Amino acid sequence: MLLEVQGLHIAYGDVVAVRGVHFSVAPGELVSIIGANGAGKTSILNGLMGLVPLRRGIVRYQGEDVSSLPPHKRARRGLRLVPERARVFPRLSVRENLMIGAYGLRRKIPMPLRLEWLYELFPVLKERQDQPAQTLSGGEQQQLSIARALISDPQLLLVDEVSMGLMPKLVEQVFDLLQRLNRDHGLTILLVEQNARASLEISHRAYVLETGTVVMEGDASRLMHDPHVQKAYLGLAEGELEGRQ
Repeated sequence: MLLEVQGLHIAYGDVVAVRGVHFSVAPGELVSIIGANGAGKTSILNGLMGLVPLRRGIVRYQGEDVSSLPPHKRARRGLRLVPERARVFPRLSVRENLMIGAYGLRRKIPMPLRLEWLYELFPVLKERQDQPAQTLSGGEQQQLSIARALISDPQLLLVDEVSMGLMPKLVEQVFDLLQRLNRDHGLTILLVEQNARASLEISHRAYVLETGTVVMEGDASRLMHDPHVQKAYLGLAEGELEGRQ
């Protein structure tokens, strides 16, 4: 496994956000963690990156226990996070935002080729590479946030609520991009999302998180047809999904 998480507990003071969570991600997989707002999804990703301390549990990445490593050392090992709501540096140019994604790397990356590849994936970023990031639309800033994480050639991309605040058409485009990165470029992705339908449609496997605990897991297509998932996360009555296909 590329990533193995065992018994993860995360708390903020007396408030427990994540309780004994176990999950794994194999190389080349696209895995989703779905759940309602406040279920603990973002806390899990922040815990994986070392941005919040673990109360208990083990994060094993590429066979190594990285639970106590600081965020920059995890990033150097190939873990990269696309945070919710893009969070670009608004006054820096698009190109400067991209270059920040490569800051602190110890291994050499052919940067001109990497930039060329990213500009092929995101043509609008090439067109606007000299503009301040704050002049981009919400969807374009989300593309910039993803590209900034990709410039370092990560082994595992952690994606947090990529659909938040985007129009439905842009949501479809971003999820299509994630699927292509996984399918065509072999990028391993862990995606946490409230948009359960879009997540399950592009994922190999998924975990359902409720109040900080994994309550279901399995093949994404199977979960898509599970009555509880349909009712709680897809807004469908039992059997309604089949009727729409």
